[in-house]
Amino acid sequence: MEKKYFREFTLASGAHVFLGKNAKQNEELVNRFKGKENVILHTANPGSPFCVIEDNLNPSRFDITASGAICARYSQDWRDNKGNVLIHKFTGKDVYKEDGMKLGMFGVKDFEVIKVKKKDIEKFK
Repeated sequence: MEKKYFREFTLASGAHVFLGKNAKQNEELVNRFKGKENVILHTANPGSPFCVIEDNLNPSRFDITASGAICARYSQDWRDNKGNVLIHKFTGKDVYKEDGMKLGMFGVKDFEVIKVKKKDIEKFK
């Protein structure tokens, strides 16, 4: 993965988390992991980066919570509401792209909903 192109965070476990900064980067990031088993996160509401946990195909609850808080921190939902944010957790195997979908937009076949608490998001200021 190219350094400094995407937003990048290293979790306490050592796993790397990458986030797109705009629709073009979201498109590139998801395309790199589409069809793979890496965990991908995105807010339930539109307007957030896609967030990929790169180094761990079975991340811990802590890694998912931390990655979800980072994803939420850069979302429009957080910017507008400053409250808890719902995140969708899925893998690259669940992602698809149909003709006519805008740049940076993907469909997801199966996902888990996770509530990221305000206090966890505020740690990433």
